[in-house]
Amino acid sequence: MLYRNPEQLKAILKPKERLLGLDVGAKTIGLAISDTTRLIASPYSTIQRTSFTKDALHLSNLVQQEIIGGIVIGLPINMNGSEGRRCQSVRQFAHNLFEYTKLPMVFWDERLSTVATERTLISADVSRQKRSRIIDKLAATYILQGALDSLAS
Repeated sequence: MLYRNPEQLKAILKPKERLLGLDVGAKTIGLAISDTTRLIASPYSTIQRTSFTKDALHLSNLVQQEIIGGIVIGLPINMNGSEGRRCQSVRQFAHNLFEYTKLPMVFWDERLSTVATERTLISADVSRQKRSRIIDKLAATYILQGALDSLAS
């Protein structure tokens, strides 16, 4: 089931269930996980995309291991608010993923998430090589934290 906002998702979560944040890209999927109180998002890992089936099975296993109750997926909306081809791809990914996990999902506007994360890493003087290894999971963390913050207010 796809929900319009995190509040709808929150209403159906059981106590201690965590949220999984996804930054879905063409080559990688950045992952972040909330704590059980759903206040803090933490970077988890990055999946190198191979096939949808393998990626979905990887995520499905993670859902079981980490007691995930819902998924927040970054939606790459254009700066003018329109949706392009990347949004269509992410929406299709979510639709297909639901068939594997049956978890409730919500999209979160991810405009500038990678840019904000990149700027933070540059200001922390993180090397380009290290940034490329961690940017996706940090972008997923940024996305998930935005959704968590909206739940807390």
